[in-house]
This record gives sequence, C-alpha cells and structure tokens, in this order.
Amino acid sequence: MKHFLKFFLVVAFLFSGVIIQAQPAKAPFYKEIAQYKKQDSLRFPQKNAVLFVGSSSLRLWKDLENVFKAYGAINRGFGGSNLADAIYYADDIIFPYQPKHIFIYSGENDIAGGTSVDVTVDRFKILFNLIRKQLPETRISYISIKPSISREKFDAAFQDANAKIKSFLSSQPSTDFIDVYQAMLAENGKVQQDIFIQDNLHMNQKGYDIWIKVLKQYFKN
Repeated sequence: MKHFLKFFLVVAFLFSGVIIQAQPAKAPFYKEIAQYKKQDSLRFPQKNAVLFVGSSSLRLWKDLENVFKAYGAINRGFGGSNLADAIYYADDIIFPYQPKHIFIYSGENDIAGGTSVDVTVDRFKILFNLIRKQLPETRISYISIKPSISREKFDAAFQDANAKIKSFLSSQPSTDFIDVYQAMLAENGKVQQDIFIQDNLHMNQKGYDIWIKVLKQYFKN
C-alpha cells in the first residue's frame, strides 16, 4: 500500500490532468526487487556502504561490486527501469541500506520511452528530495545519461536533461554530477563505436572501463 500511495502521488504530480490507471497488483520489475530482498534476508549488506541504483547499465555490470569492493559497493540496478521506478522502489532498494554514498544511473529510459526532458528532470528532483529527507547525510552522485549508437536520435534530449540535472545539483550540497557522456565520445565528437555489445545500447567491458576510470574520481574515503 505504501508503494501504491507514493507512486500515485508522484504520477499525479507529474501528470496533473491525465487520468491515472491503478498500478497492477504486481508492479513492473517486482521479481527482480523480490530477489534483491531475498538476498538481503540471507545476508544484509553492511551499512555506510556505497549504493548503485538505476537501470540496466548497472544491472548488466556484473563485476561492479567487485570493482568497488573496497567501498562495500551494493549494486541494485534493475530491469530497463526509469526514474519513476526508482522512486516506487526506494523503500526496498535504497533506504534500508543507509548508504553513505549513492550513485544513480537513471533517466535514459524515461526519455527513450517518450517522457519529456522536463518531466524526466522533475522525476529526478523527486527522487533526490526523497533521498535527502530520509538520508540527509548521504552523498548523492548522478551519473549522466550516456550516449549510444542505438539511441542516437535522443542525443539532444539526453544532453538537455544532463545539463538541467547538472544545474540543479550545482546548488545542492554533497552532490556530484558525473559526466560519462563526454568520456564516451571519440575525437570526432561521435560516440565510440566499439564500446557496446551487439544491441549497440548496453556497454561491453571497454565501455565499463571508461566508466570505472571516471567514477573512481568520485569516491570519498
């Protein structure tokens, strides 16, 4: 019930005037979230760790927790999720861990799914404010929306959303805007062609190596 009420309020706020249909009894990605909760019941992660939450670019990063093992990294990437999904499941995969630092990668699927830049940014602000209220001492780092070959037509919207989120975070304490977008471009200004798997959307190891190099600069001891 708490999820339904929170989701309804968020959607009503973002889409006032639009008829809202009730969420199904089992919301999207519930199986993945249930699996994470089962893992937690068997062995709960240490508190004051570093949490990664977001979409499939994190979910498919199979060695993320090992790469950042020294920081007690927790990977809670799920499905092809968007920011609304992250808000919906925050009580399950964000707040219980009481992390000292959260890295968020989400927003790409919002825009690719037809959500406007402004609504995407508003969703991020809602998630940000929820985290700030529940975890006021936690550092929040937003990983910029990445470029990709398959979603080239969204580049302008991705860059617009990145700029607006960066501007918002610039006035917030204990935050970072992490620009992986520029790091993934070739000298000609186009996205590198050899950093993706066959779908030309998700990254291969070379792509993740770029992220590792960039992200390591933002870990706080």
